[in-house]
Amino acid sequence: MEITFWGVRGSIASPGPDTIGVGGNTSCVEIRCGSTKFILDAGTGIRALGDKLMREGSVEATLLLSHVHWDHIQGIPFFVPAYVPSSNIQVIGSANGVMSLRDALAYQMTAPVFPVRLDQLGAKIDWREVRSGERFQINDVVVRVARQNHPGGSFAYRLDWNGRSVVYATDTEHFACIDPELYALSQGADVLIYDSQYTPDEYRGTAPGNSKVGWGHSTYVAGVELAKAAGVGQYVLFHHDPRRSDAGVLDLEQRTRELFPNAVAAREGMVIGLDSIARAA
Repeated sequence: MEITFWGVRGSIASPGPDTIGVGGNTSCVEIRCGSTKFILDAGTGIRALGDKLMREGSVEATLLLSHVHWDHIQGIPFFVPAYVPSSNIQVIGSANGVMSLRDALAYQMTAPVFPVRLDQLGAKIDWREVRSGERFQINDVVVRVARQNHPGGSFAYRLDWNGRSVVYATDTEHFACIDPELYALSQGADVLIYDSQYTPDEYRGTAPGNSKVGWGHSTYVAGVELAKAAGVGQYVLFHHDPRRSDAGVLDLEQRTRELFPNAVAAREGMVIGLDSIARAA
């Protein structure tokens, strides 16, 4: 089981000299469970992933979408495998109360916003809408779904395969207590990838800037509390603020390690092989 990070920023892509080390692309994570390929979110990072998959041959993959805010879907029109007839892609997510999952993705590929319609893509694309609490299998990988606290809603996913497990929980806002649904989803996971966009001061508004309460994102301190309570093996800080420089991300990583030593800030190109992660107690 292997995790590769292709996009680690939140809200909007943020290329530039101050972010080149950590990376400026928005959310996209590849998880391989043997020969079964998963893509978690389709932010701008999915473009480079698509190029890599094309070099490997015919593409068969499952795309798990946390939700359909722009920073999590904008890479789809630039995902080359979606244009190739030999590709087989299953897209899984939720209805949003406004339109179906498929219609939401088609909406961003309509004139005058984009010149190619979703129905013009050449790949075989299957659509599946899931609900919080659902459990299903893709080949021999067990996938579980949990609702998160985010404007418009979002989903966290847990993948279990061959005795190893990863939880992907981005775009969620912590409560005054540990979120019971994320706690249940994360128990004993080897890796927790968690929305760590803000410091506590930024979140409360005691740092320069407005309060971020109600914006649907969390802090590294809340991530540590969840990781400790759920007994996870490694905590990965994710969905970095687009204004945070490389130095700022490294500072948050160090602060987090003082509270939870086995923590790392996600970076583009970073690969985590789960065989190297100590199993949760």
